[in-house]
Amino acid sequence: MSLHQTLKSQIIEAMKAHETVRLRVLRGLVASCTNELVSLKRKPDEELSDEDVLNVIRRAVKQRKDSIEQFTKGGRADLVEVEKAELAVLETYLPQMMSEEEVMTFAKTKMTELGNIDKTKIGMFMGTLMKELKGRADGDTVKTVVDKLLD
Repeated sequence: MSLHQTLKSQIIEAMKAHETVRLRVLRGLVASCTNELVSLKRKPDEELSDEDVLNVIRRAVKQRKDSIEQFTKGGRADLVEVEKAELAVLETYLPQMMSEEEVMTFAKTKMTELGNIDKTKIGMFMGTLMKELKGRADGDTVKTVVDKLLD
């Protein structure tokens, strides 16, 4: 079963279990998947590939993190809790991300492969790492590791 079908079937499970937060998140994801299909000039009743669905989920995660940051700055703890609950549900659908230590090991290996990397080539190095770690490591983690390595 594809990830798109899994999301649709879990809406029914969330309804039966009366899980309102999970239900709201799943409905939002399915709607976002439909919007993605339309933006790709495909029919709304078609299915997205698992990679496309993961991209939709990553976008939703990024939106929740941004909202949490903004609500925290605005002193809206009630909305922060709602966003954190939704973020927890979304993260269950993403593959496990690499830890900072794993990214550090990978970056050191890549650094020796590429040769002499200094601060002037930080953009190229970041681009190379992000391309190879796409979907396996968070961009913020990679940036932190690169900053540590080049300082």
